[in-house]
Amino acid sequence: MLMATDATGSDAVHIPVMPARILDLLAPALEGDNCVHVDGTLGMGGHAEAVLNRFPQVQVVGIDRDQQALSMAGARLEPFGDRVHLVHAVHDQLPEILDDLGLEYVNSVLLDLGLSSLQIDEVDRGFSYSVDSPLDMRMDQSGGPTAAEIVNEYASADLVRILREYGEEKFADRIVRSIVAERAHQPIATSGRLVEIITEAIPVSVRHKRSGHPAKRTFQALRIAVNREMETLSAVLPRALDRLAVGGRMAVLAYHSLEDRPVKEVFRDACADSAPAGLPMVPESMAAKFSAVTRGAERPDADEVSTNPRSASARLRVIERVRRGSVTDQYATKESR
Repeated sequence: MLMATDATGSDAVHIPVMPARILDLLAPALEGDNCVHVDGTLGMGGHAEAVLNRFPQVQVVGIDRDQQALSMAGARLEPFGDRVHLVHAVHDQLPEILDDLGLEYVNSVLLDLGLSSLQIDEVDRGFSYSVDSPLDMRMDQSGGPTAAEIVNEYASADLVRILREYGEEKFADRIVRSIVAERAHQPIATSGRLVEIITEAIPVSVRHKRSGHPAKRTFQALRIAVNREMETLSAVLPRALDRLAVGGRMAVLAYHSLEDRPVKEVFRDACADSAPAGLPMVPESMAAKFSAVTRGAERPDADEVSTNPRSASARLRVIERVRRGSVTDQYATKESR
């Protein structure tokens, strides 16, 4: 979902990540008649627009929790008329969304994880550690706790867990101690003040040796916690796979190891049979339901990174359904052994 900005930073140049490669990998699933593609993280509609242009017979279901992004995508995709169905929801609600649309199966699903340029660059959203703004970080601003509420109200032990688990922050204890000391005097209301606290908490000897901004890991952790990103990702992966038709494909773009790890694990399990070890032959009912399309995670090439630097950390994985059967049932079988 990450996109480039122009040299001035004032106007977004909407460049979806790895669009040509994604279209090529999804093409075998979308070249038939009456195909349906689900974009579970629609953003501003860059990938969806590319799908609609390349596959004129395909209908797109676009899902996003960000109402502002959904509105912008709607304007962008308006020329495609009734081929587009936009839904304001979180992607883990995919089964209910498809049920409401009367769709039992779809032909492809794309999840482009992480933030869009809209969320990064909008000064009043609080996602960026480079701009001082209200400490919000909600992708869906219609409800739910803000980052300010988490920072100012959560117990110190919970804050340490969030920074360690979601940000892999080595200095979580030091940062949280500084946060707790500051909020005892006055609430931490802006991203700028939080950046100052984080920076001062990290030892000077380490601060300048880190790759990226000193506050990067803490901001990532808070954003993930605010939006329950790991919970919704873990939920949507098997649910989306279960709604793919035979021959359907699912593509996921992740931007850091925390996102990529569950994708890798779920895809690996879906591509493995569920038979007990030692059977001379795997019964059809226990044979793998999916096959890997990409070998490991593919990365953008140097030309794309030079054009769109925000794509540099992208990791793309794609799998294809080869036979019917529930992935969630396979997990239940695996866990019951």
